[in-house]
Amino acid sequence: MSLFLLLFASVITSNIALSYFLGMCPFVTISKKIDVAAGMGIAVTMVMTLTASANWLIQNLLLVPLGLEFLQFLVFIVTIATIVQILEIVIDRYFPVMYLSFGIFLPLITVNCAILGISLFMVLRSYGFIETVLYSFGSGVGWLLAIVTMGGLRRNLVFSKPLANFGDPGITAIIAGIMALGFIGFTGVSG
Repeated sequence: MSLFLLLFASVITSNIALSYFLGMCPFVTISKKIDVAAGMGIAVTMVMTLTASANWLIQNLLLVPLGLEFLQFLVFIVTIATIVQILEIVIDRYFPVMYLSFGIFLPLITVNCAILGISLFMVLRSYGFIETVLYSFGSGVGWLLAIVTMGGLRRNLVFSKPLANFGDPGITAIIAGIMALGFIGFTGVSG
């Protein structure tokens, strides 16, 4: 049951985008269209799950036994960059329209702090491999849920007249804050 709660918390109550506000740059810029937001969310989920799993293996099978834990930032970033590069090649080859719609933001997944944050949380919280896979997958799904929800809400902003001083990023930040309150409202739900 604790694995289910870990998955639930990583998707909803400890949502990486809405609780920790990590990965907000693509969250704000890509969430203007639902289909592009969904594609980016799927890509982030894949990268998050693959990199955290790979980083767990590298951390526990290589860095810790050799006493090289001080290299984890460097190694984690190289792992993230490698997996993002492979994903970029696959999307360019098989989904060219999606690749063009992502623009510069697909390679920027490499420097998305949410991706690195998940790997660091995994180490900080001493998760086992299964916990790491579930936590990283759940966090990716939570980020996907948040960005698609934001895309749906932003699509309806054309029917409103927000204050001019806020601009599009300001209104998006306010909506993200309200969404965070809604997601955090599920804290304490244990089924």
